[in-house]
Amino acid sequence: MLGFITRPPHQLLSLLCPGLRILRLSVHCAQPRPRAMASSSSSWELPLVAVCQVTSTPDKQQNFKTCAELVREAARLGACLAFLPEAFDFIARDPAETLRLSEPLGGNLLGEYTQLARECGLWLSLGGFHERGQDWEQTQKIYNCHVLLNSKGSVVATYRKTHLCDVEIPGQGPMRESNSTMPGPSLEPPVDTPAGKIGLAVCYDIRFPELSLALAQAGAEILTYPSAFGSVTGPAHWEVLLRARAIETQCYVVAAAQCGHHHEKRSSYGHSMVVDPWGTVVARCSEGPGLCLARIDLSYLRQLRQHLPVFQHRRPDLYGNLGHPLS
Repeated sequence: MLGFITRPPHQLLSLLCPGLRILRLSVHCAQPRPRAMASSSSSWELPLVAVCQVTSTPDKQQNFKTCAELVREAARLGACLAFLPEAFDFIARDPAETLRLSEPLGGNLLGEYTQLARECGLWLSLGGFHERGQDWEQTQKIYNCHVLLNSKGSVVATYRKTHLCDVEIPGQGPMRESNSTMPGPSLEPPVDTPAGKIGLAVCYDIRFPELSLALAQAGAEILTYPSAFGSVTGPAHWEVLLRARAIETQCYVVAAAQCGHHHEKRSSYGHSMVVDPWGTVVARCSEGPGLCLARIDLSYLRQLRQHLPVFQHRRPDLYGNLGHPLS
């Protein structure tokens, strides 16, 4: 199922290729950009990214088959980079199954994605791999690892999720990610890609603006939040948080999401999307597994930062080092 791209009237795209079968196409009206900041670039010269939405289950091979089909479709449509959601590899029924199904970065599954990136000739953002790290024997816990592959299949960056989701949301059930997962020790510097400099994050990280601001200050132009939001927090917070992170950092935000019913214990909200630095949702997936496409306009991003130079106006002398627990 293919999602859609929306653009302001001065920049409408026609990215649906002749002969492409569309199972369902949503309609969304984006707010136009300020006229003074309209892009001067030809749309077809801008890098195209694909955002994949899937419903992972405990069946790792079936999950790979589904993801590979979407990645191949993204390559056929001309994308230079495809984003997969958190837990693209699997979503288990309990922590014990999570640990049993996990693999090291050098395992068979990541090897299959390495071959897929080479075959398709595009970069892959693998948004949350259940990684057995070098400390697996000592801890018997894993990392939620965001892996970035280049078009040759090489691992160019890994970010291990730093904020673990230990929450109890009424109506959604408790989640204790720390039962099976270790927090990552550090942020990953933004990475140069064909679409721009990408800052890596994972799901629950979106609730911490300090992280997004740190990545933007380090040079990020695109922030990516591969996720598996639940059925209660999704409708309430998902789009609001994504748009907020885009506006405050003046970055593109790319958010590939899990959707639908994974098994009897877990469902996810979906609504994968791309948000531009003005806070406009420029692409959004339809219901169910599929993909949406967006072009990344870095000249527009730079214009916006020039016209609205919020990073030059910050006052660290007043608010200093944020992030301490509430007193």
